[in-house]
Amino acid sequence: MQLDALDVGLIELLTDSPMLPAMECARRLGVARGTVTSRLTRLQENGVIQAIIPRIEPAGFGYQLVAFCSVELDQKYGHVRITDALTESIPEIMDMYTVTGDFDLHLRVVARNASELQDVFDRISQVPGVARTSSSLALREHFQGRTMPLVKAQATRSE
Repeated sequence: MQLDALDVGLIELLTDSPMLPAMECARRLGVARGTVTSRLTRLQENGVIQAIIPRIEPAGFGYQLVAFCSVELDQKYGHVRITDALTESIPEIMDMYTVTGDFDLHLRVVARNASELQDVFDRISQVPGVARTSSSLALREHFQGRTMPLVKAQATRSE
């Protein structure tokens, strides 16, 4: 799907303020409310926007530590069974990716302190089918969920 300047403006508004009403988006963009509504519908139907939700910051309620955990799976258990078990049993897992290379999964996890982080790693390694893990601690977040430069670049290419 090709994006234009109005799409970019609407995405930017809702990225910065997800709770912004359609009428206010229309006012700020200088278009009719119906235009905003139809653009949002089109963006959602084409998979550009999955959902419009507030960005939750775990550090805001005490989860100051961020770590990455690479997980090697025992293939006889089946990938879906293991990822489902991790998802259901460990709420501190924020992101999970199947990856190529020496490991099968890459997780971003959070914890309140080092002791709790160790507990998270222990729970991950105890899930049946997890063969081995390796972890690293994030020292500083430079950005997360960076999409606007990509959205703007795509719209520029289509002009």
